[in-house]
Amino acid sequence: LALVFKVLGDPTRLRIVTALQCGEMCVCDLAAYLNLTESGVSHQLRRLRELTLVKNRRQGQILFYSLDDNHVADLLKTALEHVME
Repeated sequence: LALVFKVLGDPTRLRIVTALQCGEMCVCDLAAYLNLTESGVSHQLRRLRELTLVKNRRQGQILFYSLDDNHVADLLKTALEHVME
């Protein structure tokens, strides 16, 4: 659990996970949306995938990423509600 919070504590990874709450995106779209490099986004996605916070789906040569399940979105929602109090 500490590792999950540590990974989500990184601002870049948190921005990626927050962006994926809107739906699946490919690396190039995430990079453009977040104003980051594709290699930087790929590196962060690898870390998020290792902890099963995000998953990918291949369509041809393109990988699309999304949140692994509703628990990830619920975790973010609960944390945001706590911070907003």
